Amino acid sequence: MQNRTPRIPEQPAPNRADLDARFSVELASVVTGARRRALRDGDRQIDTAHLLHSLIESDPTVRDAFDGGPRLAKVLGYLVQRSIGYGLRWQGSVEDSGAVPVVRDTEVEGWSPSAVTAMEEARRRAALRGEPRPGGLDLLAALAADKECRAVEVLARAGVDAAWLADRAAELTAEASPQV
Repeated sequence: MQNRTPRIPEQPAPNRADLDARFSVELASVVTGARRRALRDGDRQIDTAHLLHSLIESDPTVRDAFDGGPRLAKVLGYLVQRSIGYGLRWQGSVEDSGAVPVVRDTEVEGWSPSAVTAMEEARRRAALRGEPRPGGLDLLAALAADKECRAVEVLARAGVDAAWLADRAAELTAEASPQV
């Protein structure tokens, strides 16, 4: 019998220095969790909803951005529903919000174009503050700002205004940054 579960292609494990150069310790943990979630869900790629789920689970500053338990509980409830069945309608499809034109030469295997764009935007946000690596709030702001990604669809279905959340994450990031 043939296994019908799509597989994320094996990727050589980056060495610690490579990982540290791209992500903060917190975001490296988020990426690991998102990859594990994608594999468990039978998805071919890490998408923005996987990143959002992992981000909420692993980063307390991200949970604080939701400004209270009811919003966060609704989002987590919806993400859990997605992981046990709702996400099946997304299986086998590539998430591409269209926020940035997809350039085939720069695609990252095992990642949706929207997830790659979110990670690049998080790095850009951190760089604007003079930070070498993005943190969880940078990624949350980037995810919430992409109106067409799966993470924003999850937020909308849970009743969370993505624009408000993007602004809130950016505000908290600015507050946490050392003043120059």
